[in-house]
Amino acid sequence: MGHQYKAIQWNGNKVVYDLYLFAFVALFVGVFMVVGLRPHDSGHTADPVVLAIRALGTAAFALLTVVLAIGPLARMNKRFLTLLYNRRHLGVATFLVASAHFGLALLWYHGGGPLNPFVSLFVSNPLYDSIPGFPFETLGFAAFLIMMAMAATSHDFWLNNLSAPVWKALHMLIYPAYALLVMHIVLGALMTEKSMVYPIMTAVAFIGVSGLHLIAGLREWGADSGMKALKAKGWIDVCAPDDIAENRAVITPLPKGDRVAIFRYDGRISAVTNACRHQNGPLGEGRVVDGCITCPWHGWQYRPDDGVSPPPFTEKISTYNVRIEAGRVMLDPKPNKPGTRVEPALIPVAGGAS
Repeated sequence: MGHQYKAIQWNGNKVVYDLYLFAFVALFVGVFMVVGLRPHDSGHTADPVVLAIRALGTAAFALLTVVLAIGPLARMNKRFLTLLYNRRHLGVATFLVASAHFGLALLWYHGGGPLNPFVSLFVSNPLYDSIPGFPFETLGFAAFLIMMAMAATSHDFWLNNLSAPVWKALHMLIYPAYALLVMHIVLGALMTEKSMVYPIMTAVAFIGVSGLHLIAGLREWGADSGMKALKAKGWIDVCAPDDIAENRAVITPLPKGDRVAIFRYDGRISAVTNACRHQNGPLGEGRVVDGCITCPWHGWQYRPDDGVSPPPFTEKISTYNVRIEAGRVMLDPKPNKPGTRVEPALIPVAGGAS
């Protein structure tokens, strides 16, 4: 996805991923329409346009819920890392579905009057002091603007020109946007919906996302607190070499709160900072590909022994000294200067020496 790291742009895997995503959205909307158009016992049939608006809105909300759940799920279970690699694609797709919902709703409810539809959106309902009659459309519009800004700046061109802190702050607005969407639903569709399906779906989504982030945060806080309690001044006992999967890493917190990714590959152990230079992506959640640590977010790569990106790239990250002592991986918590080569620790072979 980067304007420098061309090799990981649109490839066969991402095309297949997007095809599956398109099929899911089409199936979701299709089933929603078929079920919704069935005549009620009273003989009443739902309006197809209104039903399509709700179908698209529900699909966009479901996709955004998945987007927000991917991060904590990937931290708790590495089987979800595949979704993490493609999260930006999923976010842009969510915005496209939300755009269809917004555009159709704007034209259907505000396109037939004398006012400009955007003007009508804000002046047609002034009941901001009434909960039952609150103009919930404005909440959805605010969330839509945030999603539009995020989708428009999703390419790394904007990351490099806005700077990483600004770009990150902008994309963290997805959480306020999600809260706005929940209120948009609660003060909108749920006010007139007699079925319990919508309230249950909304509550499960909101509680699920909040719960996943809380659990993931508590786990990391617990690990950090345990390390700080050690008040280690010397080498840190991390784990046994066999506790690290081949071409994978374990992430260990340091007393000052930083994290180190300790990788096992080709019978060796190397340690680097857990933060990718690109976007502070969690390198320890990635793997070693073609001899290089590969960030799970956008594919930036670094050699494990010196933390330098392979030519022609020049990015550098900090390395750490490691050794194997009495069958344990030991880590020096003091970082080396970015790009400093550290001799990997050799994993002892049964019956041999390290």
